[in-house]
Amino acid sequence: QVQLVESGGGLVQPGGSLRLSCAASGFIFSIKTMGWYRQAPGKERELVAIINSLGSTNYADSLKGRFTISRDNAKNTLYLQMNSLKPEDTAVYYCHVEYTDYWGQGTQVTVSS
Repeated sequence: QVQLVESGGGLVQPGGSLRLSCAASGFIFSIKTMGWYRQAPGKERELVAIINSLGSTNYADSLKGRFTISRDNAKNTLYLQMNSLKPEDTAVYYCHVEYTDYWGQGTQVTVSS
């Protein structure tokens, strides 16, 4: 069955960096468009970034330049590098297989001093 397991979240100070990982299994990872989403308390889930099978990427306008999505098809792993983190980036971050109902369980990112 499809499994998406996120890791790498945690508590970080403003201005810091984190790299999230999503280990995928149960499907042919290399041919799928993958995405990162986030949901802050009291808010709707929102798109962070997506990457297609060819490595083309799209980002939420507000995050361009700070976040980088990437993938390693040999390792069936999706990544999200997050730099210059701000308190408003605090959220649960989810990995998603685009055009499906497959979601990871999420990893908490908290940006606070």
